Amino acid sequence: MDIKSMTLPELQEEMAAIGEKSFRAKQLYEWIHVRQARSFDEMTNLSVALRERCRERYDLTTLQVVRMQESKLDGTRKYLFELKDGNLVESVFMRYKHGNSVCISSQVGCKMGCRFCASTLDGWERNLTPAEMLDQIYAITQDTKERVSNVVVMGTGEPLDNYDNLLRFISLLTDENGLHISQRNVTVSTCGIVPKMYELAEEKLQITLALSLHATTDEKRRRLMPIANKYGMKELMDACRNYADKTGRRLTFEYSLVGGVNDTKEDAEELIGLAAPLGSHVNLIPVNPIKERDFVQSNHAAIAAFQKRLEKGGINVTIRREMGRDIDGACGQLRRRHMEEQSE
Repeated sequence: MDIKSMTLPELQEEMAAIGEKSFRAKQLYEWIHVRQARSFDEMTNLSVALRERCRERYDLTTLQVVRMQESKLDGTRKYLFELKDGNLVESVFMRYKHGNSVCISSQVGCKMGCRFCASTLDGWERNLTPAEMLDQIYAITQDTKERVSNVVVMGTGEPLDNYDNLLRFISLLTDENGLHISQRNVTVSTCGIVPKMYELAEEKLQITLALSLHATTDEKRRRLMPIANKYGMKELMDACRNYADKTGRRLTFEYSLVGGVNDTKEDAEELIGLAAPLGSHVNLIPVNPIKERDFVQSNHAAIAAFQKRLEKGGINVTIRREMGRDIDGACGQLRRRHMEEQSE
């Protein structure tokens, strides 16, 4: 049984089922989620007999660091973790003035096929469990000895394609008995799975939903993102409006600027038309080129002009700091490079 994916009430039930007192559940939960123990042996206020029983009965998910690269530019750390089945996932640790942020993966590989992303090149393997998502944060905390205050589910994978595990992960991450990160400090990214956006709105969570938009028309979006063949811009914007209405939370539009593809004056005007009615924040991302595709990053002048035009249109806009550019910072790059080296 995957003990790190259990909620506290489930753990209490489990302790009762094996004849242990209910306070043992609280002790276990604290060891797993607050002290972030890497083995049952570390749980010294549990009896030797109970620790032995836990070892036999439960799986305590811990990810192993295969590779860690630290940026000489800004101290960003990119981690490559090995899962129990040998699969690999990436996470990124970033230091900001407002606190440390970790960007985690939600799947092994990705099936969404976005044209500018390295995560999708080797296809999709499987979903991550809540424990595997959590332990990316816990393992990084152990390694850096620094507290994480913000979590972004924006690494490899489409979080809404792993919906139930994502919800359980958020519940465990924000639980007052665990790490207790505020829901407002959690961002979940989606490429726009419309039915799941409606479902998520009903959960009434206080997380930030970030939509990977990357284009302003159906035609352009289809060129970049296969999901656009299933859900058109009107459906997508209706889902965004519903999410904002139901949760009272402002959406963020993620917009990767690809030179000569989606960075024109007309693109900026159309983006204003989409973002303004929703009061959405726009996060411009200079695309991180990957060798398997011929997309190039917009030049600095084009990025600055695009930002200026959005601001003139009353849009709250930021340009994402390019962190970890010297260490395969973009999603999927480190995992892919490691796999290529292993197969040589």
